[in-house]
Amino acid sequence: MLTAFTATMRDRAAAVSGRLRHLPAAPRSPLTLLEYLLLALLAVQVARLLWAVVTPVGPYGAWTGRQAVIADAGARQALFSRFDPFFRAPDSGASSSPVVTSLALTVFGIRVNEGSGQGSAIIATPDGVQNSYAVGDEIMPGVILKSVAFDHVLIDRGGAQESVFLDQSVAAPVASPDGSAPSASPVPSAVSSAQAAQGITAAAVKSDIGFAPRLENGKVTGLVLSPKGPAFQTAGFARGDIVTQINGRPIGSAADLQALQTQIAPGARISLMVERGATTVPIALTLQGS
Repeated sequence: MLTAFTATMRDRAAAVSGRLRHLPAAPRSPLTLLEYLLLALLAVQVARLLWAVVTPVGPYGAWTGRQAVIADAGARQALFSRFDPFFRAPDSGASSSPVVTSLALTVFGIRVNEGSGQGSAIIATPDGVQNSYAVGDEIMPGVILKSVAFDHVLIDRGGAQESVFLDQSVAAPVASPDGSAPSASPVPSAVSSAQAAQGITAAAVKSDIGFAPRLENGKVTGLVLSPKGPAFQTAGFARGDIVTQINGRPIGSAADLQALQTQIAPGARISLMVERGATTVPIALTLQGS
């Protein structure tokens, strides 16, 4: 009986196999072909990446980074012989300092703004009329104020630079021994004031010179100076002087008074711009040890 059952199952399997053999083959989907192509491309890229990683650079040529180009000793010597990188000398074609002008101009006051590099000056023209000129203004036909410095101004006269120094013909007034007020005299020059202030001590400045803020429209615009001792006049100040700048910085708040008090110390050098009537006078204080 077992043999008959096995033969029957064999016959049925052969019949099913024959039927499947006669079925038409299923068509391949285009999507399947695209997936095969993408897989093949991915495999190629992975192989190239592995090849680039394991292959040394040598077969593609000797690769080196950028190298500094160093000139030879002769070229370097010729280069540094043309200029000094540490001590720049002025151009040999230009004069070391402008010549003093031959025009009848007189400088009575200079105001320097070190923050902006600009400034102004009170200059008297040959007719004796004094006016305040800012940098770039025309003083007279063909003469322009080019720049201002501590004790002189530069003018442009037809393309040539010439200098005009402060009027130094009058010395600073000297205090009388009996304490009386000095006789009326013209405004002392800034150079004389600077020279007279070299022997003042910091303690004398603090004790002999009074400072009070000047208010204009509720804003501090300067420091009013008042005499309290002989150092006031020795420094070159006059009664009614108003300090408007300290070391080139305009006074704009009460904190500037505190800053000035802090700077008054032995050995300090303080540059002040003083408003004296209708003129502006620079005064330099060089304080000695107490």
